[in-house]
Parts: sequence; C-alpha cells; structure tokens
Amino acid sequence: EDVLSKDAGECAICLEELQQGDTIARLPCLCIYHKGQVFLRVHMKLQRVTFIGCIDEWFEVNRSCPEHPSD
Repeated sequence: EDVLSKDAGECAICLEELQQGDTIARLPCLCIYHKGQVFLRVHMKLQRVTFIGCIDEWFEVNRSCPEHPSD
C-alpha cells in the first residue's frame, strides 16, 4: 500500500485531486492513481447511485495505463 506524501494534481480517471495521505497505485510508468478510494457518482437519468474505485475499476476492463496505453 502506497500513501501519497504530497498533493500531486488530478487523477486522470476520476478527475478528483490527488491529495497528501491518499492511498495510491503507482504503475511501472510512474503514473499514480487513487487506489481503494470510493467516489460517488449520480446518474441523473437513471436516478441511481454507483460507487467508483479509480484504478481498481479501470483494471477490470483495461490492461494498460490510462495515460500510456502503448506501455
């Protein structure tokens, strides 16, 4: 488990800020994303709520870095 030691901009998956103390995943390309955090997303048309887990959910359907798909 890796914890962010200082603020690091925006997560390219959820677009939330990466803040000091957040649990992160650091990929071999050195990109970092939230890991294990849960963000609330509301679907207005469907009137339902889902929970998103950033890199964990990304890797359920993808096998590469969101910012470096050719790596």
